[in-house]
Amino acid sequence: MDIIRVESRAAGAGPAAWFTGEVTVEPLITAPEPARVALAQVTFTAGARTAWHTHPLGQTLIITAGCGVVQRSGGPAERVYPGDVVWFAPGEKHWHGATATSSLTHVAVQERQAGHAVTWLEPVSDAEYAAANRQ
Repeated sequence: MDIIRVESRAAGAGPAAWFTGEVTVEPLITAPEPARVALAQVTFTAGARTAWHTHPLGQTLIITAGCGVVQRSGGPAERVYPGDVVWFAPGEKHWHGATATSSLTHVAVQERQAGHAVTWLEPVSDAEYAAANRQ
C-alpha cells in the first residue's frame, strides 16, 4: 500500500503546447506497472481549455467544481457540472475546459498503453471555443 500525501504532490502550470489559458495540473497518481492508471486533478480558469487530443484506452473526467464544456470531434459541445462524469472512448478526438465565464475543476482518469496515455493534437481555435460557449 502507498499513501501519497497531499504535501508530496506538486501542482504545476499546464504546458502552453497542450492548453490555452491558465491551467493547473496536479498529478494524483501514476500507478507502477503492471497497473496502467494515471489520475490528475486539473483546474481551468474561465476561458481556459485543452488542445484537441486522444487517449489510447479512453478517458474519464469526474467534474468536481465549476462549469465546463466538453466536445468530441464532429459532435455538439456539452456543458458539464459538479457530479457529472464524462467518458471519452479510446481514440476519440476531443477537448474540454472551462466556460468563458466560469472556472472548472475535474479529475482526469486515463490508462497508459505501452507507457503512453495521451496524444496531443492542434489547439482548439478561438472560433471553435466561441461556438462551443454559445451552445
